[in-house]
Amino acid sequence: MAAAEPQRHRVTDWNGYARQWSALHGGYDPRAAGVLVRGWLRLAYVVARPLAARGVRPSAVTSAGVAVAVAVPVVAGFGASWGPVGALLVLLGAVADSADGALAVVAGRETRLGRVYDSAADRVSEAAWLVALFLLGAPGWLVAGCLGVTWLHEYVRARATVAGMEGIGAVTVAERPTRVLLTLFGLLAVGVAALVAPAHTGTTATVTAAVWAALGTAGLAHLSAAVVRELR
Repeated sequence: MAAAEPQRHRVTDWNGYARQWSALHGGYDPRAAGVLVRGWLRLAYVVARPLAARGVRPSAVTSAGVAVAVAVPVVAGFGASWGPVGALLVLLGAVADSADGALAVVAGRETRLGRVYDSAADRVSEAAWLVALFLLGAPGWLVAGCLGVTWLHEYVRARATVAGMEGIGAVTVAERPTRVLLTLFGLLAVGVAALVAPAHTGTTATVTAAVWAALGTAGLAHLSAAVVRELR
């Protein structure tokens, strides 16, 4: 019989949430993060509190985030002028992605299975965003490269953790918030291009994917070096 998950307790304030979040993320204290990161995590905490009070399960929020992400390429299929709508969906999905983890901490419902589901949901969401860029004109080979380097980044970290690496190894330029922002601003740019220079919408999507690939490659190299130092 599998061992039961340890009993966890609800947290009632920001400091308690920050301590729990830090314990689940390699000791990285969100209270010491930059203004943007700290503000984003604080927003997730604020969103999670009323959801916890209503008994909403973290997995339900995760599923809602995936559903919103899958809608992004559907919207992109309507044309480049729908780029801003896709960007809004990316933002809503990103909020859901942060809120589900915050909800798990606030409600005392974080589990190992939940962490696996959340990670898998993130990869599905990113694949959906890249499909949207492909539909808007980014080359298939470039989109496939973005997907590969992103998944390898997360795979290396996960396997290194299993092998005994403490913490997350390194915070790279290719973390999930970077992917969220790239897709969001890329889709907004595509929408603007559809209005002022329709012939260049495909180029805009391509540039977005190219930047994703470049940062992903740099992030993978950074993380790989950290893993080698840690596990050597």
